[in-house]
Amino acid sequence: MKTNTKQIRISDYNYPLPDSRIAKFPLARRDASKLLVYRSGEVSEDTFAALPDYLSEGSLMVFNNTKVIMARIHFRKATGALIEVFLLEPVAPADYQVMFLENRRCEWCCLVGNLKKWKGEPLSRTIEVDGKQVTLTASRVGEMRTGQRVVLEWDCPDITFSEILDVVGELPIPPYLNRASEESDKTTYQTVYSKIKGSVAAPTAGLHFTDEVLRRIDAKGIIREELTLHVGAGTFRPVKSEEIEGHEMHSEQFCVQRSTIQRLLSHQGHVVAVGTTSVRTLESLYYLGARMCERDFGEDEPLQVTQWEPYDNPPAVECDKALEALLRYLERYDLSSLHAATQIIIAPGYEYKVVNQLVTNFHQPQSTLLLLVSAFVHGDWHRIYDYALSHDFRFLSYGDSSLLIP
Repeated sequence: MKTNTKQIRISDYNYPLPDSRIAKFPLARRDASKLLVYRSGEVSEDTFAALPDYLSEGSLMVFNNTKVIMARIHFRKATGALIEVFLLEPVAPADYQVMFLENRRCEWCCLVGNLKKWKGEPLSRTIEVDGKQVTLTASRVGEMRTGQRVVLEWDCPDITFSEILDVVGELPIPPYLNRASEESDKTTYQTVYSKIKGSVAAPTAGLHFTDEVLRRIDAKGIIREELTLHVGAGTFRPVKSEEIEGHEMHSEQFCVQRSTIQRLLSHQGHVVAVGTTSVRTLESLYYLGARMCERDFGEDEPLQVTQWEPYDNPPAVECDKALEALLRYLERYDLSSLHAATQIIIAPGYEYKVVNQLVTNFHQPQSTLLLLVSAFVHGDWHRIYDYALSHDFRFLSYGDSSLLIP
């Protein structure tokens, strides 16, 4: 590996971000947001509605179709103390789609707000779902590496957990917005193409797309594909170590259809990723496929890309060979989709294998997402962010967007 990657000092990726530049609410029209265009070192701007004009005919554009769940649940103790249970990831059942269909009981790894006040006794509240009175109970049954293990039970078998959440849950808008969620966030903090429930944060680069922009992309002969990566709360976790070697990346589950991998193989050199979550997924495909070039994987063998894999043992495998190996794996076991997890960190020193262009928002100072952008533009992130700051761009989740073409 390039030995300096792990020694990157996060303080070198700081910039002044006044609170006034953080967009607290979205614009009334999604595609009216500003678009910064970075192309071969030159910076210009336009509106997001003009994005298709900057894309090449015949490109492949990849979107993350995850849907944000109502992940915050509040319980009030008899003493009056308010306890927040923030759903991070399903434990039993571990599959998101199966989890949301459960009709009596489920277990989650959770962050618990006001944890010191919850001594271990069950918490409960009564809600109304489809005209039925339902008592929801939460019991803390242990600790996990990233949070508390919490069992949720309810006394009406006709009601699924998905229906419970839609009534009792609150949308987990980012903490840096410094406001309570509002009814409007239920719409504006979802992409127009969101489908698969599971995220606790939106893939925010996608928030700018409207049906009209998508129609113009199609009309230009650009192919659209979707993948699913469920965004975890770790996306907001700050880097607290001086060097990034001390930062542990969160692991996230993803799913990619066989047909999408086939499209990636036929569109090499022309792949546009929408958002950093799409980037992490697409680049992780390369490392999974490269390993499959070395040996056969069993059908039940877990597929995961570890944090430092691209740097500690960089494979000497061409991208097309890695993608072909993934397709052989899927064909061998007659699978229509690839399910895996990634903990990959993309930082300066990383060499992109799959993604050629990137649509992304403006990220927090000293964040792993800013490291990803810096790696993509070969260290030229200052030029981009200086322009955005001096030209009244809005930052973070509800802010403006950029198209990066190195």
